[in-house]
Amino acid sequence: MKHALAATIASLMITCSLWAADSSQPADAAAAFAQLKSLAGDWESKAPDGSKSRVRYEVVSAGSAVVEHFETDALGPANAMVTVFYLEGDHLRLTHYCMAKNQPRMQALAFDKSIGELRFAFLDATGLSSPEAGHMHNATFRFVDADHFATDWQFFDGGKPKFSESTQYTRVR
Repeated sequence: MKHALAATIASLMITCSLWAADSSQPADAAAAFAQLKSLAGDWESKAPDGSKSRVRYEVVSAGSAVVEHFETDALGPANAMVTVFYLEGDHLRLTHYCMAKNQPRMQALAFDKSIGELRFAFLDATGLSSPEAGHMHNATFRFVDADHFATDWQFFDGGKPKFSESTQYTRVR
């Protein structure tokens, strides 16, 4: 009986610690969203081949959303993409309108302000021809300072990582 009680208590303690460590709710979604709002403006990145990527962030809808407009010389303006960041209750989410013709939604898993890292993971998507269809699955933002940040977007295909796109941006204005 004592062993069963001890096992039950241990199980409850593990479950509670897992809930406490559950990264599906960032410690402070509002702080992470404020960090994204600070990106408002125009940014640029130069690839090793000389092509440029440009991203513009706008705070819209009375401050309730941040819209990212992305385009790159390598893909041309017809393949420009939009991502919208927003708070939904206690969660920071994004919807990415992709040139792959689908719209993955991601949820912030963690925001570590001390190192300036914000991580998103796949939640669900619309526009996928099947659950295994190619789509952006994870995104990480690293806020370096007021004029520099980096992103890493991970694309999944067939249920596993296919490639990552890492980009470092500098504020243009």
